Amino acid sequence: MSEGFQPYPKLPELPDDERIARATAAFERMRTRRSCRDFTGQPVPREVIESAIRAGGTAPNGANHQPWHFAVVGSPEKKRAIREAAEAEERRFYGADGDKPKASDEWLGALDPIGTDDKKPFLETAPWLIVCFAQRKGGIEEDGETQNYYVNESVGLACGMLISTLHEAGLATLTHTPSPMGFLRDICERPKDEKPLMIVVVGHASPDATVPEHALKKKPLTQIASWL
Repeated sequence: MSEGFQPYPKLPELPDDERIARATAAFERMRTRRSCRDFTGQPVPREVIESAIRAGGTAPNGANHQPWHFAVVGSPEKKRAIREAAEAEERRFYGADGDKPKASDEWLGALDPIGTDDKKPFLETAPWLIVCFAQRKGGIEEDGETQNYYVNESVGLACGMLISTLHEAGLATLTHTPSPMGFLRDICERPKDEKPLMIVVVGHASPDATVPEHALKKKPLTQIASWL
């Protein structure tokens, strides 16, 4: 074995039928994940969020530079500031103040079946907001200078694993992406070379929360995969 390397971690020895059963069970759990826009204020233990972020931090990433930072927002003051700034951007996006919408007619048409608008009360109601930042530079030591690689891909993978872990913990989530998002850097007090990619809203779904039927339409396996 080459110096500086360790053996690959030992994975469980399973018969094929058990592997199939485990993969199918994981799919069955994940297929119940839905984006939620109506949350209660019921608290969620900080330890749950910590474990989910640790899980996200195990994601594959460019050169093992781990180019991500998760700013966890729980204070009412910070959540209100994020909501106010986000809704200001959303009003411009939808043209809610009477101005021409920043979004194209095609984009607004694509969003129409989802039923979204410029009002984002969940940014205050949910107990936690996880603001996910992509670090353009810093390396594993976060020195602010070393170039990072495959940054958006790496952070996207980490966010997927974060959300999957939160779903496993029985929590509702929503990915919210106001545009532009520079205000998040200021509110979360992050460096200028970090790029906010999304807000993951985390909490318990309201008893009257609904899911648009459009969101239940998933492409079949024959459409999303090919076997060569």
